[in-house]
Amino acid sequence: MTKIGKRTRAAREAFDGKDNLSVQEAVALIKSNANAKFDETVEIALNLGVDPRHADQMVRGVVGLPNGTGKDVRVAVFARGAKADEAKEAGADIVGAEDLMETIQGGEINFDRCIATPDMMPIVGRLGKVLGPRNLMPNPKVGTVTMDVGEAVKNAKGGEVQFKAEKAGVVHAGVGKVSFDEGKLVENIRAFIGAVARAKPTGAKGTYMKKIALSSTMGPGVSVDVAEATAE
Repeated sequence: MTKIGKRTRAAREAFDGKDNLSVQEAVALIKSNANAKFDETVEIALNLGVDPRHADQMVRGVVGLPNGTGKDVRVAVFARGAKADEAKEAGADIVGAEDLMETIQGGEINFDRCIATPDMMPIVGRLGKVLGPRNLMPNPKVGTVTMDVGEAVKNAKGGEVQFKAEKAGVVHAGVGKVSFDEGKLVENIRAFIGAVARAKPTGAKGTYMKKIALSSTMGPGVSVDVAEATAE
């Protein structure tokens, strides 16, 4: 039987019996009980009433968090010539074409976001089996296949978060760090929830947003009152 540490036990006791909190209350609880030796990420998980296996029930999108994520996002860009220069000037960490494709095929994926100009997609398309499962495949729907690579790089570096429903209809993301001010975390969380709400697909039936939970990287989760969290 796995032994539970004092910190974990104390955190569980603090969360015990606390359900359907307001976003503000949940953030306060998470911040006061995050005691890891590193700056934990505040994570959100939304259970949606969709089946992503059906095209008309897929949920995906992008949202710019008003206060950023607190994470240093490494960006790779597939581009040539002037567009490659534009990406570098905007702060892209890795820029290339066939050489970048070969690096990725060799198993080296040292980036968190992948952007491509439209003319590079025949090359990027060969990496579908590698980038797809990692949710790194460039897609025009979320602005990562674009001629405006400079703006896309700046957005990625500035706190833009992509989201996509997984098989069970769950969307999850990091929405800041526990070191953030409480108010800034609340703003980020509400912005993320709002973006997912607006991304409701035409094929969604019944209750769309079923459950919302928040946690820190090492802490237990707490459920959030859906009505309060989605109120305008």
